[in-house]
Amino acid sequence: MGSRFVQVALDVPVHSVFDYVALDATHTDIGRRVIVPFNGRPRTGILLAVSERTGIAAHKLKSVTRIVREEDPLPPDILRLARFCSDYYHHPLGQVLALCLPPLLRRPKLNADPAPLSYCITDMGRRIAATALPARARVGRRLLDRLQAGEAVVPAGAGRAHERRVLAAFVASGWAAAQPRAPSATAAAGPPAVLAPALNAGQAEALALIEAQQSQGFQVTLLHGITGSGKTEIYLRAAQSAIADGGQVLMLVPEINLTPQLEHTFRQRLPGVRVSSVHSGMSSRARADAWAQAGQGVASLVLGTRLAVFAPMPRLRLVVVDEEHDASYKQQEGLRYCARDLAVVRARERSCPVVLGSATPSLETFHHAATGRYRKVRLPVRAVPGAGLPAVKTLPPPSAREALSAPLLAAIGQRLSRGEQSLLFINRRGYAPALYCPGCGYLAACPRCGGAKLVYHLRDKRLRCHHCGWSAQPPGACPQCGNLDLKLIGHGTQRIEENLGQHFPAARILRIDRDSTRGRQTFEAMAARVRAGAVDILVGTQMLVKGHDFPRLTLVGVLNADSALYSADFRASERLFAQLVQVAGRAGRGELPGEVLIQTAFPDHPVYRALAHQDYGAFAQTLLAERKALGFPPFVAQAMVRAEAPGIQEALAFLTACAEAGRACDPPVTLYDPVPAQLTRINGRDRAQLLVQARSRRALQLFLTRWGTLLAALPAGNVRWHLDVDPIEF
Repeated sequence: MGSRFVQVALDVPVHSVFDYVALDATHTDIGRRVIVPFNGRPRTGILLAVSERTGIAAHKLKSVTRIVREEDPLPPDILRLARFCSDYYHHPLGQVLALCLPPLLRRPKLNADPAPLSYCITDMGRRIAATALPARARVGRRLLDRLQAGEAVVPAGAGRAHERRVLAAFVASGWAAAQPRAPSATAAAGPPAVLAPALNAGQAEALALIEAQQSQGFQVTLLHGITGSGKTEIYLRAAQSAIADGGQVLMLVPEINLTPQLEHTFRQRLPGVRVSSVHSGMSSRARADAWAQAGQGVASLVLGTRLAVFAPMPRLRLVVVDEEHDASYKQQEGLRYCARDLAVVRARERSCPVVLGSATPSLETFHHAATGRYRKVRLPVRAVPGAGLPAVKTLPPPSAREALSAPLLAAIGQRLSRGEQSLLFINRRGYAPALYCPGCGYLAACPRCGGAKLVYHLRDKRLRCHHCGWSAQPPGACPQCGNLDLKLIGHGTQRIEENLGQHFPAARILRIDRDSTRGRQTFEAMAARVRAGAVDILVGTQMLVKGHDFPRLTLVGVLNADSALYSADFRASERLFAQLVQVAGRAGRGELPGEVLIQTAFPDHPVYRALAHQDYGAFAQTLLAERKALGFPPFVAQAMVRAEAPGIQEALAFLTACAEAGRACDPPVTLYDPVPAQLTRINGRDRAQLLVQARSRRALQLFLTRWGTLLAALPAGNVRWHLDVDPIEF
């Protein structure tokens, strides 16, 4: 037998694949994990191609250590998605493919094989498999006879490869379904089923349109429903329809904390359907098991955060992206992808519908719906009969020393007397955002992050930097003038909690932020207390604003919202409006009416006026007109080169060289001058950025392809840099 050569993608920061010798490789191994030697140690890679010849002398090539055949390869659609990611975001293919694997399977020395599976026949298999199989398919008919007899077929780890391929074909056709060989009783039984609520007219119409699309192939539908309009019920019933037809459903959510509540809901309403969660908060073993269950067809519904978009699903029939506007879908490290956009790409590859749900769609999605690229479905009323949107009012801010105005305190007292719940929203954790010296004006700042103020945390009595994590004991006297009378200024969640305790000593107050929910399942336990009525007043950050349903919560107070109005980011008003709509939507979701009180010094600002009128459409149209006039997305395409170095001049010099290389290409794009980042220094390194803008996405991509080769050849020295396509932060 002659030499057989393979191309392997490795998790290394280079835009190339690597040739190896593998005498036993076949084309059926494409997509499999392989263990190869690289720089003197074993590495895990993905086999991408098999050939009889190579452009490199065979004696110079190393041999593949092992082809991992005990598990299924990455399917072709995931390989295509990874190539799209690599091309569109200009990121090394090997690093993209590494994201398609759970962390446990990226380690070359660990035995991370998925749990053994068995296979059983489905209703579809009983109906049509016997007539659909040709008579010459002896292995298939033999397996079908065993399945129809009720026998659980378990292919041995070292069993016949042909049998495993036939079983995989049965699963892909919906004739058979994989199941854990020894599922736990809890996982098999699930929570008790509950009755489905009746749909209102808007929900029924939306569901009918989405279900009709499942038989028509790819289509993007924007489900634009107000908060509390029952979007989750639409997702659930559309998923039920797709699963009943033998398919799998992928549902993305923006926050890890939303997955337990949704998983519980889906298990209750879809008894017998296996639901797998995929997110970074899971253990490595749990993520590997969930990945295997998705890829082998065990899990009919995969629920997860942005990384779940890469989960292999052989029978994918429906993709859902909840809160599609949320910035959490954009990865800000490594491969800077947008999971919402990749979900659309994946649905197009699989010719299945995708539903984007939101009460405040991103302007990009709203624009696509307005121009007919996406279909739009409205849910204009709340799902609970008689429940309406909360009344929104603005209040003058309190004095600088106080956090809560007298009218807001009075409104909280009224809810306490009626046994109702209140939520105070302030997107600032800690006790006080600054330590100040009234004598000389000194403000405690992080020594590693220029200009970043240190936040005082009450529990451990330390100053902390929320950018790099640096912490220290607060000084006993001002380091500049020696003044002993240092002041804590401003309010964070901890200080609001303390303030409420002083005003309402008998109230049961619960603070929910990143500091109070660090333990596993802590957030779920806290949310359960709120739903059970064991909490009177909630204090929280943006963790509380998405997707949570507390029926007795009737008052929302918004503190310090004005700080977002000072941002230099052109998306600031869009984000503030979306955030306020979401937090306002927590009030009055049941039969009790809701009220939202916003403390602001700018009651006539367009954001607050639009919120009071509950008119997202008019607000979005105004913003789109501004964006078009100013030349901002979605009317242009953008990319950003970011650089960081020990000194700002070094970072700016590198970006200047990048700009000169780009202008030498005579590109149909606009290359702006490099500038320091708004917060220039973080964790001891200075940051700068270079913006590239084009009239069309195609023109930008053509330029980035040429420019990327030039950038890779530039000497970087101590500069670390990356390219961010479709940036959302400036």
